Amino acid sequence: MSPQQPAVLEKKPISFSNILLGAGLNLSEVTTLGQPLEVVKTTMAAHRNLSFVSAIKHVWSRGGIFGFYQGLIPWAWIEASTKGAVLLFVSAEAEYQFKVLGLNNFTAGIMGGVTGGVAQAYLTMGFCTCMKTVEITKHKAASAGGVPQSSWGAFKDIYHKEGIRGINKGVNAVAIRQMTNWGSRFGLSRLVEEGIRKVTGKTNPEDRLSALEKIAASAVGGGLSAWNQPIEVIRVEMQSKKEDPNRPKNLTVGKAFKYIYQSNGIKGLYRGVTPRIGLGVWQTVFMVGFGDMAREFIGKLTGEKPAAKH
Repeated sequence: MSPQQPAVLEKKPISFSNILLGAGLNLSEVTTLGQPLEVVKTTMAAHRNLSFVSAIKHVWSRGGIFGFYQGLIPWAWIEASTKGAVLLFVSAEAEYQFKVLGLNNFTAGIMGGVTGGVAQAYLTMGFCTCMKTVEITKHKAASAGGVPQSSWGAFKDIYHKEGIRGINKGVNAVAIRQMTNWGSRFGLSRLVEEGIRKVTGKTNPEDRLSALEKIAASAVGGGLSAWNQPIEVIRVEMQSKKEDPNRPKNLTVGKAFKYIYQSNGIKGLYRGVTPRIGLGVWQTVFMVGFGDMAREFIGKLTGEKPAAKH
């Protein structure tokens, strides 16, 4: 009797409909509540003396309702329409390679997500988050006899003065954030799912969670992943255009951490965590809650059956 042959590993196919679905959902999420929560979160991280309510008032003073959408066009839209594709391609390839090395599905999935998160940071999110932060924190008043600097004007100015490094300032902090985001969101969501299964008696792996249960698990996982808020505050400080004579020049992640801690203590490192939790929950509920409807719609458009992960 011949020995049993080991199962052959196969890569998950990357379909056009998955990419289109991810871009569409991300664009919709950021254009609704996503960007307003991002603006409030960044404002609190940059102005660490502001409370949640006073940050909202500050944002409103910078343009009314439009103040909450600073950095949406083009930077948030560029980021939203590209980061999903990067994550999908890189995480799928990385997950496959980790399985080839012998890792189990759970660990390979986490490592694939971490790798995809790092790729997101360095390929698309670095300059997008930098320019969004510049828009949110820069001085809004017009120069003498002039008009406020446009978004593209700020981009050109930074590129002219500091080159590629200038428009990617804080990218290392973004990479650390994305690594920990995807690793913890994946792990925490699965942990909550297991808890829900025990409570509801769905002990068989074949038993499917309801849409509401999946949303609840993902929302809790997304909210709890805000534990890494210090990295986000460091990222904002490195990219901020807020005038601060006490801030050290040529900030690194380490220098930024030291400066924030010395200036504002532990609380300073967690400024903006409330809107960050709200953002994590909203992103998750949006992507999971509307995912099925979006997959069905995209499937009709493309003739493919999308299999995007929540």
